Amino acid sequence: MSSWSKTFAPARRGLPLFVLTLLAVEFLDEVVFGLREAAWPLMRDDLRLTYTQVGVVLSVPPVVGHVVEPVLGILGDVWRRRALVVAGGLGFAAGTLLVGLSTGFALLLAASILSNPTSGAFIGLSQATLMDAAPERREQNMARWALAGSVGNSVGPAAIAACVWAGLSWRWGFIAAGVLMLLSVAAAWRQPFETPAASDGERTRAALVKGLREALRALRRRAVLRWLVLLQLGDFTYDILRGFLALYFVDVVGAGRVGAALAVAVWTWVGLAGDFALVPLLERVRGLRYLRVSTAVVMLLFPSMLLAEGFSTKLLLLGLLGFANAGWYAILKSKLYDELPGQSGTVAMGLGNVFGLAGSLFPLALGAFAERYGLGPMMWLLALGPAALLTGLLTVKEK
Repeated sequence: MSSWSKTFAPARRGLPLFVLTLLAVEFLDEVVFGLREAAWPLMRDDLRLTYTQVGVVLSVPPVVGHVVEPVLGILGDVWRRRALVVAGGLGFAAGTLLVGLSTGFALLLAASILSNPTSGAFIGLSQATLMDAAPERREQNMARWALAGSVGNSVGPAAIAACVWAGLSWRWGFIAAGVLMLLSVAAAWRQPFETPAASDGERTRAALVKGLREALRALRRRAVLRWLVLLQLGDFTYDILRGFLALYFVDVVGAGRVGAALAVAVWTWVGLAGDFALVPLLERVRGLRYLRVSTAVVMLLFPSMLLAEGFSTKLLLLGLLGFANAGWYAILKSKLYDELPGQSGTVAMGLGNVFGLAGSLFPLALGAFAERYGLGPMMWLLALGPAALLTGLLTVKEK
């Protein structure tokens, strides 16, 4: 067992400073995500955006990220990982600040495009480093990672609600997050980031080519493809739903801006409680068994939420939904890491981005569908995700 593994294993000893730094990176990433999702109605009105433009902002930056990040991820396995993390953090901070300074669709899109691949280097390689620290406890440590993200995601909507209540612009949330991110980058600069496949005398270019070949070879493995597909399916009622949640409560439910911010806050706060519960649960229950049960529950809760009448009832069912799907990403991603030991950067940013390129077009397609047929009918398309996910999970044999 490595020295890092010994540090991770006993929870009672506490998490080392390095790990807390990694979790802070994920925390701030999700703060920014939560700010954006809760601020969409305000941003839409302030910047005069259409549904299609919202879909473009949600889809085009991830497409750029999916093209650039695979190379960064593989490079993070063979070259100076810390340099990539710090550079990514600086770019992500700059993009976040520019979102707060946006005056229209073009600048918002440019800021989002800058943020996407740079945040991938900052967050993705930090996650990969956490997975390298204790391979035998990947599920548990991914659950901690998800918990840190949930805490951050709960802060974002609360900050937007506070801005609305205080009569401040939504822009201040992004400016504050950008400043905090710069502090996080400074903390990361002082920490070690080991490169798992650092070459001894081998040229970086040759090592990168070798890493690309290994990644392509991995894409031909059935087990790897399975977890990549399941990760995309699990996102339907998670990040994709969250991207349209505030607009749904404003335009379909008629809850107003404060009600929309409250809905996103409930979603994230209840999801936070679910992530808290998941960390000790995974010490007692197999991740796959939990996934199958929770997916079946979501298949019942999501249509019920769409059919329910009244803001309060929808809010209650939304909260139950947010609790039920806690941990999906953490468990599915940990299974992917298990398939490719020693290639954490490739997993974190390489394969997921190559395979997620098609998935990043879903918000654009959904936005165009909503523009033509309405946001209410579009929400029903998201129910396909958990149904297909459960079907795939039932084909997996537990080890």
